Amino acid sequence: MPKKLKKQESIDFEIRGGRKLSGSIETNFSKNGSVALLCASLLNNSKTILHGIARIEEVNRLIEVMESLGVAIRWTGQNSLEIQPPKKLSIRKLNHEVAARIRSGLMLIGPLIHKEKQFKIPHAGGCKMGNRTIAAHRYGLEKLGVHIETDEKYYQVKVGRLHPAEIIMYEAGDTAANNLLLAAALIPGATSIRFAPPNYQVQELCFFLEKMGVKIEGIGTTNLVVHGIKEFNEPLEYHNSEDPIESMMFIAAAVTTHSKLTIKRAPIDFLLVELLKLEKMGLKYSLSKKYKSQNGRTDLVNITVFPSKLKALTDKIHSLPYPGINADNLPFFVPIATQAQGVTLIHDWMWENRAIYYTELNRLGGQVALADPHRVFVTGRTKLKAGQVVCPPALRPAMIVLIAMLAAEGTSILRNIYSISRGYEEIARRLNSIGADIRVIK
Repeated sequence: MPKKLKKQESIDFEIRGGRKLSGSIETNFSKNGSVALLCASLLNNSKTILHGIARIEEVNRLIEVMESLGVAIRWTGQNSLEIQPPKKLSIRKLNHEVAARIRSGLMLIGPLIHKEKQFKIPHAGGCKMGNRTIAAHRYGLEKLGVHIETDEKYYQVKVGRLHPAEIIMYEAGDTAANNLLLAAALIPGATSIRFAPPNYQVQELCFFLEKMGVKIEGIGTTNLVVHGIKEFNEPLEYHNSEDPIESMMFIAAAVTTHSKLTIKRAPIDFLLVELLKLEKMGLKYSLSKKYKSQNGRTDLVNITVFPSKLKALTDKIHSLPYPGINADNLPFFVPIATQAQGVTLIHDWMWENRAIYYTELNRLGGQVALADPHRVFVTGRTKLKAGQVVCPPALRPAMIVLIAMLAAEGTSILRNIYSISRGYEEIARRLNSIGADIRVIK
């Protein structure tokens, strides 16, 4: 029997805001890279050691799911994992209750099609931001010989004869691209994936698969050709790189609190458009020389943000598949826009309901007007004030509420911060190290 899902402890933050941040902070390891690499370890019939794995709730839940399959996983350091698969996965023992809580569980399909001919995966969980289609996963996997049916609670997966194929992605989804990469990696022959977003987690997975001996053409572009191998059965060690979304979070915290702050180890290639938009809004910042992440591939810089007078852009701010503004970075422009003179239009076209959560900043003195489920008008510059807010059930909207509370003078309470814990490791301690005043209340 699978382990019963543990009841999550409710934790609140008490934030004494209005303080300047200062000094420097290192960017932590990528959340999305961590979960993709964990799923990828199932492709290896031998031991995999992963370094740079974020100690966050999303990773903890995925580990629970993998352990329910019979995988032996242990932490060997603060951010290092040793993963040893069993001779045969116990797919029928998969912990459906835990798997239903996370979006990353979808990426188990890619590896599991090489282990079983038929299995089921619960509908994807994660942030509550409206319907999240799996069409890009389904249509791509069908090209490789996998059939997926959806019922009320599960995706029923049936595996036919696997074969390489030419795939045009139904939409440029990062998780879908990773699923197709995981599937194609152990299908001998050349599989092409067109309209694949070359985002950071997709590139990370490509780097890992290359270490497995999978040749991949076109890394960093929208056209990938995966030369799959029959199997992999060797000890493998790999370093995950840093999280550009966390770098952006610290940039937003510095800008919103009018602080000078240095964000170290920022993956610059995945922040270029965001920084350009901020530069045109009036942000002053400097970049160090580039250096490499421990994966040997990703370019990092140190970004120093200076207090600046911002003005609203005349055109809208919206996300696009990489190299556009990352969809996970878009929410951080909301607290920033509260401190920019004028009216900023932020268009969150990707998710049906996420923009609604942006209006939570109105409880803290913001002026965020909801135009429709996808668009908000943010009027600045406003003086943020302390308040009490229940954390939105979505990771990035929850984080922008915390950022606004850092800027708001007085004492704020942020209730039930589990959404934040899903994606940020020891965030209260780390923000306190650069001048914030956050008390954890259990």
